[in-house]
Amino acid sequence: MSPTGPTPQFSTAEYASTAETCKSCKQPITGNYYRINGMLACQRCAQQVQQQSPKDSHAAYVRAITLGIGAAILGFILFAGFVIITGISLGYISLAVGYLIGKAMKMGSGGIGGRRYQVIAAVLTYAAVSMAAIPISIYYANKAKVARASHTQSGSAASKTQQHPPDDEQTGIVDNPPLEQQNYPQAKPKINYITAFGTLAVMGLASPFLELQESPLNGLLGLVILLVGIRIAWQLTAGPKLEILGPFQDKPGGALPSAAT
Repeated sequence: MSPTGPTPQFSTAEYASTAETCKSCKQPITGNYYRINGMLACQRCAQQVQQQSPKDSHAAYVRAITLGIGAAILGFILFAGFVIITGISLGYISLAVGYLIGKAMKMGSGGIGGRRYQVIAAVLTYAAVSMAAIPISIYYANKAKVARASHTQSGSAASKTQQHPPDDEQTGIVDNPPLEQQNYPQAKPKINYITAFGTLAVMGLASPFLELQESPLNGLLGLVILLVGIRIAWQLTAGPKLEILGPFQDKPGGALPSAAT
C-alpha cells in the first residue's frame, strides 16, 4: 500500500488472511485444518483429540458387561423388592433399571460405547425387569397357600368341636383302619432343578406379554414403560459422537468451507 492511499501494489501478491480460529486453542488457523463435529480445529488440536479419545477393546467390553450384569441384578432386586414390600406394581421402576444398567456399562467401558454395548444393555434391561416377575409370583403364591391352609385348619377345628366324638379310652374301642387305608410316608418325587429353573426363566421372560392377556390395559402400559427403560439404556451406551474430518487445505484469500451436512 502507498502512504497516500489504499492503492494495492500488484508487484507483490497479497492474500487476505482468514479470521477463522481453532475452537479449542483459539489460535488463528493457518495451513491445514480439521473439522471436529463440525467445528474448526487446527492440526495440533485434532491430533490431540485423536490420541486422547478412548479406544474400544475386548477388556473394556468385558468390564462393561460385568458391571452391567451387576446393575441388572440390582435392578432385579429393586423391582421385585418394591412390589413385594409395598404391594404396588409400579412399572416406572423400569426406567430406573435402564438408567442403572446404562450408567454401569458406560462406567465399566471407560466412556466407550457403540452398537454391541447397546445390544447388551437392552437385553439386560429387559431381562432384569421381566425376570422380577418370578419372585413376585412365588411370593403371592406362597401367601395364598398359607391363607388357604389357615382357613382349612380353622374349619377342621370347628367341625371337630361340634361333633364331640366319644373318647376311645373310655369306651375301650380302638378303631384301627385297614392296612391299605393307613397313611405311610411316601417318597417325594425328585425335582429336576434344571428343568424347573428353565421353566421359570421362560415364564419370567414372557411375563410382559403374558400380562397383556391377563390385563390388556395394564399390560400394555407396563410394556410401553419397559420399552422406554430399554431406550434409556440404549442411549446411555451409545458411542460418543466424534467426527473428525480433514485435513483440508486453507484457500488463500477465501473463506473456509462450511461444515459438511
